[in-house]
Amino acid sequence: MTSTAHPAGTVLLEDAATGLTLLLHDGVAEIRYDQPGAPVNTLTTRIAPVFAQCFDRIERDPSITGAVLVSGKADTWIAGADIEELTRITSAEQGEALSRGGQQLLDRLAALSKPVVAAIHGAALGGGLEVALACRYRIATEHAKTVLALPEVQLGLIPGAGGTQRLPRTVGVQAALDMILTGRNIRARKAWQMGLVHELVHPAILRDIAMRRVQELARGETLPVRARKAAASTVLLEENPLGRSLVFRKARESVLAKTRGHYPAPLAAIDVIQRGFADGPEAGQREEARRFGALTVSPVCRQLASIFFATTALKKDSGLAAGIVATPRAVRRLGVLGAGFMGAGITSVAVQAGVPVRLKDASLDRVAAGWKAVRDVVRERLRKQQITRPQYDDTMSLVGTTTDYRGFASVDLVIEAVFEDRAVKHQVLREVEAAAPHAIFASNTSTIPIRDIAAGAAHPERVVGMHFFSPVHKMPLLEVIVTPATSAETTATVAAFGRMLGKTVIVVQDGAGFYVNRILAPYLNESGRLLDDGARIEAIDDALVAFGFPVGPLTLLDDVGLDIAGKSGPIMAAAFGARLQAPDALARVIASGRLGRKARRGFYRYAADGKREGADEDIYALTTAGAARRPMPREDMQERAVLPLLNEAVRCLEDGILRSPRDGDIGAVFGIGFPPFLGGPFRHLDTLGAATVVERLDALNGRFPGRFEPAALLREMATTGRRFHP
Repeated sequence: MTSTAHPAGTVLLEDAATGLTLLLHDGVAEIRYDQPGAPVNTLTTRIAPVFAQCFDRIERDPSITGAVLVSGKADTWIAGADIEELTRITSAEQGEALSRGGQQLLDRLAALSKPVVAAIHGAALGGGLEVALACRYRIATEHAKTVLALPEVQLGLIPGAGGTQRLPRTVGVQAALDMILTGRNIRARKAWQMGLVHELVHPAILRDIAMRRVQELARGETLPVRARKAAASTVLLEENPLGRSLVFRKARESVLAKTRGHYPAPLAAIDVIQRGFADGPEAGQREEARRFGALTVSPVCRQLASIFFATTALKKDSGLAAGIVATPRAVRRLGVLGAGFMGAGITSVAVQAGVPVRLKDASLDRVAAGWKAVRDVVRERLRKQQITRPQYDDTMSLVGTTTDYRGFASVDLVIEAVFEDRAVKHQVLREVEAAAPHAIFASNTSTIPIRDIAAGAAHPERVVGMHFFSPVHKMPLLEVIVTPATSAETTATVAAFGRMLGKTVIVVQDGAGFYVNRILAPYLNESGRLLDDGARIEAIDDALVAFGFPVGPLTLLDDVGLDIAGKSGPIMAAAFGARLQAPDALARVIASGRLGRKARRGFYRYAADGKREGADEDIYALTTAGAARRPMPREDMQERAVLPLLNEAVRCLEDGILRSPRDGDIGAVFGIGFPPFLGGPFRHLDTLGAATVVERLDALNGRFPGRFEPAALLREMATTGRRFHP
């Protein structure tokens, strides 16, 4: 290609298809990446040869002293590989070849005789960070949008373009393992402190400083580089083979304890990093490519990718049925009723999204406690240096408290998180309709049908459910519940507002338990029956953690609160009869006064600081089996707890509670911790096969009549061989 004049410099190379441009400014080349028609830059097989052309031109052109690599996107540097392209890989060999190609490209970048400076503003993720690691010098903006990470493990993969070899040699083995095994985001200042980037600058001067650094490096000058600080114990461990061997062994033990071996990627990453230190980076890269290829076609990778695509699609989902269009109203001010745990949690996420909140409760003491709870959540972000002190002050200034309805006339949405009682909710609904006549009214109830709450409304079209999960600032799911009377505008508004709060939103139809709590009910009920039948508390929890849940069902009941969980039992039994009737054991445990962790006594005993001290074996006297306990096969306990959950998910689809299997999978994974590596209830059913599941349910129903009758839709699919997902 010939050089052409350009206002920003001389264009040496320009590829419209990929958005990659090579410009020359006073001897410094600028590699600018701005992928056309895409919100972020990703790495694809199409971009690799164009990058290679840029590197060749930089190397052979005597007028070029070095280069700066910049992004043309506002808030993203390079966001990693194109996930859709990865899912089109059909063999391990194909995946290995893709990895080797990426390694060779970045080896070429790292080997350039002229310096290349990565000028990073925004997210540098996955392959994007691997590109930066291959550059001689890295400058990042000290900005909230600038984060660096290798999140491949969250997709069931490992870094595949040399990241497993370059990162440990840049930040140290233990820091690299932490980044690769967790996929966590590293903010700019932390990245500088750990030596991941060499320099921090203001966004306004990023490009100018990067250009200057290229010239200084080309002249052989020493640049301002912060030395990576390492404790003496870290040096002792990492700088000798015996110490590193201990680090790798401890890492494997930790991964196995957390994952129970369900996720192969973290263990593969440890092996690959260790291979690189044992036999050299080249051997490490060969092993990286081989393991990357195998992981790309693994079932875990496929299921985790399905979750990624589902959550991405939900970010653009209006929540409305096909063919229905409505413009969401802007929610500029929010009212929250109830300053307890949930109300304060909702307030905390809203003000962090920049929304002013009017927080109301009946007394000054309750309001003050709610304000302090919001402050604690926001202060934790300040402590972790995720926000600055001025940002903390600005966020807390958005919290307004009151014991009456002053200030509610101007709110666009009111979320009630008051006591779980129909009469109380009807009362606050009437009060809100008088004080905020144009506001949408949303209930955070987890048990009461929304149609019952809306029964007394003057405007039932503006009544909706917004079921947040606890703790609100950590749990990613928001379940929006609509009735036949809920307007399209209301649905679109609350769904859009939920996404603005950073939640993954699913919209479901009204019904007892909605979706998430409805499928949770048979899972918890059957766990209680296992206890009644003589299983030990720890054995039940261990079986379901081994299956893949983050905590066992009895631990979950303790964490939620047995008093709260107990309120849903009668509602579910009234709606669905004996199939979802809570077992006697759970009723007797609740009647005994055990409230769970908050009262230091539930299925387990707890210390004053909340730490679990062991199972409360006094509970066994409250069960049908009495004090005598008997061993049960782990697989039998897993089937009895999980299969009715899967069956109830199908019934929810059958009853029209769910719009799609996609929503059911996301609701279960993000709402109750259904194992992500299984993809969700419907993807797991596809893996098992409907015919197999029906056969197992029928066998269980023969042993325990009434509780395991397969859903009609599941029987039909077993006959036809249909799947829930293509």
